[in-house]
Amino acid sequence: MNALDITDLTVAYRDKPVLWDIDMSVPAGTLMAIVGPNGAGKTTLIKATLGLVRPAAGQTLIFGRPYAEQRRLVGYVPQRGSVDWDFPTSVLDVVMMGRYGSLGWLRRPGQRERALALEALEKVRMADFASRQISQLSGGQQQRVFLARALVQDAQIYFMDEPFQGVDAVTERAIVALLQDLRASGKTVVVVHHDLQTVPEYFDWVTLINVRRIASGPVAEVFTEANLRATYGGRIAFLGHSEGTGDRVLGTGKRGLGTEYAETANAD
Repeated sequence: MNALDITDLTVAYRDKPVLWDIDMSVPAGTLMAIVGPNGAGKTTLIKATLGLVRPAAGQTLIFGRPYAEQRRLVGYVPQRGSVDWDFPTSVLDVVMMGRYGSLGWLRRPGQRERALALEALEKVRMADFASRQISQLSGGQQQRVFLARALVQDAQIYFMDEPFQGVDAVTERAIVALLQDLRASGKTVVVVHHDLQTVPEYFDWVTLINVRRIASGPVAEVFTEANLRATYGGRIAFLGHSEGTGDRVLGTGKRGLGTEYAETANAD
């Protein structure tokens, strides 16, 4: 069974289509990037999948059932800029919020929830900051705390919206290691990503969208010059050829090797 199936998904804002007739499937245990230019609908795709935006048409299934029935299987890391970081709460409390879906609103977090939260903070190398106010952290540290909050949900599929945006190199390496650990444990991770150069290095699947779906599948098959030009309107310059095919591609699996590009995309 696929972790995610999207069929005929269309979303419009004020009668302007933001996503149009999207069809895509994500196999379980996949680490997938969603890539496209500004305004392509990347963030909207995740929000529509999670019921945060109402689609005009279409259907989304999580492990074969509607999201409303599978909410407990889903973890979500929003864009850092969409969060009110001035809210007066500690790092540990933020992470324990990830357990509310399992506890319900009437039960208070106990020792087990505290232990799980500390374990998640350890995984993202933030355990030493457990008592710190969330507003006192750097941008990269805040991002790692939100990743820890998603981890304690023990979800089967994670949606992450620009987790690498504005983080330092140390945090980026920590996030990559975490994503790879999730995949190794059989989890599915869907990431809105803007750095085209790192797609072949970080991900095994990719979906290219620009309002419509351009291509979706294994990176080695769909991350080609033709598909990227169709996605970005021909605004990307390439160097390097894939072995045996002669098809020029953006990446080779190692960051910066044989690659030049004129434009990448930021968040929607």
